[in-house]
Amino acid sequence: MAIGMFRRVIPRASTWRFVRARAHATEAAQQVEPEARAAAALKTFSIYRWNPDNPSKPELQNYEIDLKECGPMVLDALIKIKNEVDPTLTFRRSCREGICGSCAMNIDGCNGLACLTKISSESSSTITPLPHMFVIKDLVVDMTNFYNQYKSIEPWLKRKSPPSSPGKEILQSKKDRAKLDGMYECILCACCSTSCPSYWWNPESYLGPAALLHANRWISDSRDEYTKERLDAINDEFKLYRCHTILNCARACPKGLNPGKQITHIKQLQIAKRLTI
Repeated sequence: MAIGMFRRVIPRASTWRFVRARAHATEAAQQVEPEARAAAALKTFSIYRWNPDNPSKPELQNYEIDLKECGPMVLDALIKIKNEVDPTLTFRRSCREGICGSCAMNIDGCNGLACLTKISSESSSTITPLPHMFVIKDLVVDMTNFYNQYKSIEPWLKRKSPPSSPGKEILQSKKDRAKLDGMYECILCACCSTSCPSYWWNPESYLGPAALLHANRWISDSRDEYTKERLDAINDEFKLYRCHTILNCARACPKGLNPGKQITHIKQLQIAKRLTI
């Protein structure tokens, strides 16, 4: 009988040791957890939210993420939030290389591409859509008017005479080709146009920095034969002359271009055209 009692006691004793071991492990984990939290690099992102399916006032929603578990760019943070925290967050993205212009938005008060903008060292950041644009949902804006303005300047080569060699490219000197530098690189992200106060107040009549930059790109192209017609088409009080050269566009451009400089060149050509009449 004593042997039987002894056998029954053994499992109880081992169970007690196991319970004590688990309790000790839990206490150790609780001591480590504050240290882990202290080591984490937490940052709060306040992101503009608006859903057309549940129309109400737009709001800023806060998301906290650990930067040590995230890539260095703002787009990395947005993707992490969408994948791991809130799948309803909506924004545009594509190339992640500053080529497509899809992820243009306003980050801490400045327009830019999320894929090229590094996460700041501040404890919080605010992300909103491009300013003065109709919002489709969250960070996605309606680009219809912007693209229509780009289309209106006829951004393609126009010729009155056939090429000297049928079926061959139209040759251009290196000097003439160099005149297009600073214009052809535009990716139509709309960062420049949506940073321009004149575009804010006259979005349907003023062409804006991006469209005018591309207009000058074709006006300056030695292969194009519709220079006069292009100048006449934009010689308008609102289409062209709403630009007051405050150069917000140059500061906002993620490609380092200067649309204001190109608009000034168009104005100079307009003056020269008048003097020759």
